[in-house]
Amino acid sequence: MVYITRREHFNAAHRLFRPDYSDAENLREFGKCSNPNWHGHNYILFVTVKGDVNPDTGFVVNLKTLSQLIQERIIDKLDHKNINLEVDFMKGRLASTENLAIAIWGELEPSLHRIGGILHSVKIEETENNSVEYFGT
Repeated sequence: MVYITRREHFNAAHRLFRPDYSDAENLREFGKCSNPNWHGHNYILFVTVKGDVNPDTGFVVNLKTLSQLIQERIIDKLDHKNINLEVDFMKGRLASTENLAIAIWGELEPSLHRIGGILHSVKIEETENNSVEYFGT
């Protein structure tokens, strides 16, 4: 089994808040990340795929094809967007990086059969100090 990772990036705004909380409760729970005027990050996304090496190509998956899939299914929907308001696969979810990683998995995993390989993990670096990695259910 070989693991191969593609790195992509996107910039997006979000707000951590619960509509059933008051502004004071949101501030206590989420701190400055609950700013009613939003805030943004320069996210780095790592998508790791695993599988056997195809003897004809020498690849687990073609990285150019994987990059195109990530671009179409994820980056085009997230880059320079408001995660809370504009991203279809985040509707009804708290816009935490944990939930974003789970949602990205859900967007990518069903499409990977087209290019081969098995989704192993989705990792998102929100800041240089904070990252989330999800390995599916």
